[in-house]
This record gives sequence, C-alpha cells and structure tokens, in this order.
Amino acid sequence: MFSSIFSGAVHGISSYLLQVEVDVSDGLPGFSMVGFMSGEVKEAGDRVRVALKNMGFKIPASKVTINLSPADIKKEGIIVDLPVAIGILSALGEIPEDNLKDILVLGELGLDGEVKHISGTLPIVIKAKEAGFKTVLLPKVNAREGAVIEGIKVIGISSLPEAVAYLNASERERDSLIAPTRVDIGELFRKSEYEDVNVDFSDINGQAAVKRAVEVAAAGFHHILIVGPPGSGKSMVAKRIPTILPPLSLSESLEVSTIYSVAGMLGENEALITKRPFMSPHHLITETALTGGGNIPRPGVISLAHRGVLFLDEMPEFPRSKLDLLRQPIEDRRVNIVRAKGNFTYPSDFQLVGALNPCPCGYYPDRNRCKCTPNEIRRYLGHISGPILDRIDICVEAPRVDISDLTEKTKRVNESSKTIRERVLKARQVQKERFKGTSIRFNSEMTPADIKKYCQLGFREQAFLEHAFCSMELSARAYHKILRVARTIADIDESPEIREIHLMEAVGYRMTDGKYWHQNEE
Repeated sequence: MFSSIFSGAVHGISSYLLQVEVDVSDGLPGFSMVGFMSGEVKEAGDRVRVALKNMGFKIPASKVTINLSPADIKKEGIIVDLPVAIGILSALGEIPEDNLKDILVLGELGLDGEVKHISGTLPIVIKAKEAGFKTVLLPKVNAREGAVIEGIKVIGISSLPEAVAYLNASERERDSLIAPTRVDIGELFRKSEYEDVNVDFSDINGQAAVKRAVEVAAAGFHHILIVGPPGSGKSMVAKRIPTILPPLSLSESLEVSTIYSVAGMLGENEALITKRPFMSPHHLITETALTGGGNIPRPGVISLAHRGVLFLDEMPEFPRSKLDLLRQPIEDRRVNIVRAKGNFTYPSDFQLVGALNPCPCGYYPDRNRCKCTPNEIRRYLGHISGPILDRIDICVEAPRVDISDLTEKTKRVNESSKTIRERVLKARQVQKERFKGTSIRFNSEMTPADIKKYCQLGFREQAFLEHAFCSMELSARAYHKILRVARTIADIDESPEIREIHLMEAVGYRMTDGKYWHQNEE
C-alpha cells in the first residue's frame, strides 16, 4: 500500500515543496524514514506512531517506509509530523488518496494528537499557491498567517482527528465542517494606525535641530548619527522615527512578515507585520544574533529590521568588529551567510540610526564637566570605524535640554508625528517620480553619476559648495553626501532646485562629524 502527500519546508528564507511518500508493505515489522534528513527530523517517526496510537489508529505489524523528497536537500529543522501521519493513514486506507489531491499539509504533532504551531508558514503557503495547490491544511494558530495569501484556501486544524475528519469529508461538506480562515488585510492596516499612540514626536520638547535632522533622514532614507550628552533625548527621538516613516505597503509587509515567520517570531494567531520594525540590540549581542546564522541559519537582528529602523544606542559600546559587520549589509541591503550546508541570503534593507555620547563620560566638549583625555576620547569614538562613518549621511548634535523647554510655563505646541510624516510622504513621492524607471528609490541611493544628473547647482550654489569643500577640507565622498542630503532638504521644501539654504543645512550635518572624528589633536 502506497500513498503520497505534499508538505513544505523552508531553506533560509526561501521555501520548497516536500513530497512525503509512504509505503506500508508485508515483511519484517519496522518503521524507517529516508531522504537525507537530520536526526531531529527522524524523531518525527516516534511522535507520529505514539500520536496515532493515542488517537485510536492502529498501525499493523508491517514494514513502514517513509521517503522525503527531494533527496538532494538535507532536511534540518523542519516539521513533517502531520503530513507523515496523514500519509500513513492514507496508505492504510483510512483516507482515500484522491481526497489528498491539490492539498498541502503542514503541522507538528503532540503525543496527544494536538497540532502545534510551526515556523515558516507564510513562505510555504506562497510557494504552495505558486505550485497550483488549492488548499493548505495547517495548525489553527498559524491559519491567519497563511490566510493573508489570496487565491488559496487555508484550513486551520487543532488535532489529528479533526484533520482526518476534514479529509474524509466530501468537497461540499468540508467548508461546513471547518470554515476556511479569512483575513481582512485592509482592517489589519487600519488597526495598526491606532497602535502606539503614546509614542509621538509631540512628546519631545526642545531639540528642534535633532527633530529636523531626523525628518530629513526619514525623507531620503539617510543613515543618521545623533551625538549628545546623557539625558538629552537621543533615544527618545530615535524610538519615534518609525512614526514618521511611510506605512508599509502590502508587498513590504509580506517581505517583513516572511522574515519573522522563518525566524519563528510571528506570534500565534498573528497574520502580518503591518508596522515598520524597530530593532534596538544591546551592545553585548553576539555576532550570530546580529547578522544571522547558527547551525540551522536563521535571520539576525539586522534582517529583522528590514524595511524599518536599526537603532544602535551607545554605539561606541559595540565592539568595532560587530559594527564592521554592518558594512556589507548597508551597502548591498542583504546578508550573505555561507555554511558548509549551503549559502543563505536574507534581506537587510534598514535605516541605521546611531546614538552616542561624545566621550566616555558623556560631557565633552564641556571641559568643566568632562575629564576625559584626548586619547580616551579618540579611542572611544574610534570604535566607529571610517568605513561605517562613510556610510552615514547625517550627523547631528543633541545638546543638553534647557530647563525652559521642560517647564509647564512654556506655552509651546510641538509638531506631531502625523504632521512630520505628511512632509516625509510628500518628499518620498517627489523621489518616486524623479527616479521612475530606474533602480533608485531614495536620494540616499544616488551614485555620483546620478548626483550629476539630479543635483545640478546654480552659479551661487556651486560657489558656496566649493568654498565649503576647500575650507572644511572635505573628501569627494563627503561632497556627494552633502548633495544627496541637500536634494532631500529641497524635496521637503518642495523646491525643484537645490538652493544655497539647502546646501547650508546639509553642510551643517557634516560639521558635527568633523567636530568629533576629524578634529585636530589637542
């Protein structure tokens, strides 16, 4: 007696279809699983046999052979319990094999027959739809996650007997037995608009220059550093950056949700990630947790920040070796992990936001409070290497907050995140129109050739920039950064041309950089 059923598995962030072939034949009783699999995958056989026994299904004293195909991919960290159990029952005649046509089965079994949560559901359902499957049978807690993919029926089940009953029912009876899970994607996005209403830029008093710099960074997708003494509000500002970024589109949401699904971080009964991620790792994080990897490679923090913000608080506290791991992901917008078992690629298109004190004690250049020596300051700031600084367009100083900005006597109404976001959205739309038909999305991605095309200056503006270039002894890279940032500032101001005032602001964001990293020795 033979049966075949399809399941799915993930390999890195991609997925593939898995065929489970079951043969029950006469011979010396035994239970074997083949198909280039690891030890933990083979353990599924023990779970399945006990679960079938506890659910009242009897396996005869026969030779049971299970093959997982394709055989050229090693099966590691995957769950095949439920498809193996269904395959055995089909081979024994408990489920007609015709009833399994166009159905893909996913799920882990408990010894009591419970169907448990699994990781990687979303990319597998996407692959199933592409392959032409009409129905996916999966754990009930994963049903909403799978149901965001339109054009395929998603059936959530909670136990093995429930799955058997569904598969044995006729086509007309199935929907009344277990209704397909449906998700209102529009409602999910509308609901996310009202979350975290307590995190808003209107909460921040003072720091107008920092808020302006953050707005420019958000509009042009520029990486940014915020330098200032302890308690100046650097972290408070950074945590509110997602509130001024454009909302995730459906395609972006699916990208982010796929990463979280593979990482096992999409919560039970959670359908999609509808808000831009904000990841803030501690400086003691391991290199593997930061970039991804492990025996069975999983996405790291920088991939979990995809389409969102990666915030490094107290940035010089991170070992230089860890910070330098960001160089390739920032440049290529992806992480490549090479293992003996294969190459794995994860997306990592994030906006880097760094916050740091200007010295170990935090009070430089206030020499009345700072007692750090020049060598101590250089060593501290030296944790941020030149190649990382070269990838950061904006560096802004967050001064100590004045008491007048904190007292209730100050009659001031701070701009809300919504107001700032509207300007960011307008600037993003300008960039979308400008770069239509190209691979560029944001001003921060312009190459020198693109800068020459899109950042043409008038005579007065060119003279100002040449003067700044010579007096500040800027590099060619800094010159291009200034023009990229100035282009974004002009877009915010709805100006087709880059004016001198835009260049002045952009040059100001380079002066903070020079103050701390390129200053002359004392």
